[in-house]
Amino acid sequence: MDRNSETKHLSSDPSETRKLEHQRGTGSIRLVLVAAGAASLSGLMLGYEMGLTSGVLLQLRGLLSLSCREQELLVSSHLLGALLICLAGGHILDRYGRRCSLLLSAALVVGGSILLIVATSLIALTLGRVIVGMGTSLSGTGACLYIAEISPRERRGLLVTLYELMLVVGVMLGFSCSYAFATLPHGWAYTFGLVIPPALLQISVLVFLPPSPRFLVSQGKVEQAKIVLARLRGGVHEHVEKELMDIRTGLKEESEHSFLELFSTKANLRSRLLTGVILVFLQQATGQPNILSYASPLLRSVGFNSDAAATLASTGFGVVKVVGTIPAVLLVDSVGPKRFLCGGAVAMGISLVALGTLTLQSHTNLTSLCKSHSILNHTHAPWDLNETSISLENSDIYSTDLPYQWISEESQQSNREDEGILESAGGRTYGEGSSLLKWASLISLLVFVAAFSISLGPMVYVVISEIFPMGVRGKAVSVVSAVNWATNLLISMTFLTITEKIGVANVMFLYAAMSFVLLVFVIFCIPETKGRTLEEISKELAKK
Repeated sequence: MDRNSETKHLSSDPSETRKLEHQRGTGSIRLVLVAAGAASLSGLMLGYEMGLTSGVLLQLRGLLSLSCREQELLVSSHLLGALLICLAGGHILDRYGRRCSLLLSAALVVGGSILLIVATSLIALTLGRVIVGMGTSLSGTGACLYIAEISPRERRGLLVTLYELMLVVGVMLGFSCSYAFATLPHGWAYTFGLVIPPALLQISVLVFLPPSPRFLVSQGKVEQAKIVLARLRGGVHEHVEKELMDIRTGLKEESEHSFLELFSTKANLRSRLLTGVILVFLQQATGQPNILSYASPLLRSVGFNSDAAATLASTGFGVVKVVGTIPAVLLVDSVGPKRFLCGGAVAMGISLVALGTLTLQSHTNLTSLCKSHSILNHTHAPWDLNETSISLENSDIYSTDLPYQWISEESQQSNREDEGILESAGGRTYGEGSSLLKWASLISLLVFVAAFSISLGPMVYVVISEIFPMGVRGKAVSVVSAVNWATNLLISMTFLTITEKIGVANVMFLYAAMSFVLLVFVIFCIPETKGRTLEEISKELAKK
């Protein structure tokens, strides 16, 4: 009422009216940016938890004398929490709203991280990782929905991709922090604890931000939604009314479709769902989750002989993910996701074949990634972190120069036999040849990570958001996300066990084969969506 009268009073002065509208517009843009930034902290936290895994694993597997199965449990516990909350997350998001769900997820991250810091056993560490996984998974879904629903149409794509950018930055920070604390006593605890500040920052900002207008309309609070939209859009009455009408129309359309329709032949929905499920399965089956989660152990197996060296080398993965994601975000509209997916699949397959070949040429005789021989003679239970830490405070286990003690007995024997032997080509020693293999392996891994970051990383979710009709899109994405987390969990839980059975090189060749299967699937089953409206895409898929 006051705003209308103020505008009417200033209508005789066009310059004052324009100035007032500019101030309102600037204020609304700032509010949207603050809200999107606060929600995007969820991506930072998820990426950070993904990035820290491999470096922390190297520290804890020696302190706790973890077997392959126990290492897989520690790594996959985060994914188990993500899968559990994914199954119930849709109900939480719809019942309590996006903003409240983000507050709950940040609280879970804080609580789980505190448990990880004070943990004294493998069981406590696993439980803490499950809780943190629940928090980061729920916040990831809630953040993308919240950003999309508060953003103006012309800036929605840019602001939603802010989440993806924050995620890869988080991965880089996770690798970097695990390296920074690798040589400190209890460095793993500091690494786990650094996710708490962004979680607390997110909570402190979100309590002052408005709920999603779409959620308010779904709860029947139309007038409150109109007030929130006015704040977010600068108070332009026509824009607010039109957007409010679009929200109500979209919600009505969604309510007309049931969950079971996804599995029917209506509009070819079952085939579309199968396409999305296979795409996310192949995304995980190409090995990217394991390359990140087991990056440091993998690099140790190819010649980086200390924890610190392997963790530092793996930090390059985080940098490459950031650099690779930027062109994908900028060029997706002009190039199209299908071309990105095809190019990425080829590059990933070639790099994995190269990595497998280099591993076969290695003289380390390592067939697994999980063997870690501690330099200490433990006289206590291997799962007690308190007792371990007392005896480690003044020991050399935190030294960055531990190549001999941490490799297997077979590797030590092989190294002793190979010392001084000259290579037939050029008279190089084995050490020089091993060094070349080590750096070539690192380059192959970096190419693989870059290819994934520019293709499968962002493009899979672009395709999934485009192949389903509006009325069932939310339900379909929730099913595909659950399959995504479940596949990630299964692959991560069995990775070390499979390398024990068939060796690292054969695992890389298996991932390469899956990359070429992905290429064939994309060529024949994924539609070209560049330059087409969602309605055009949906009509074509409904006929096939």
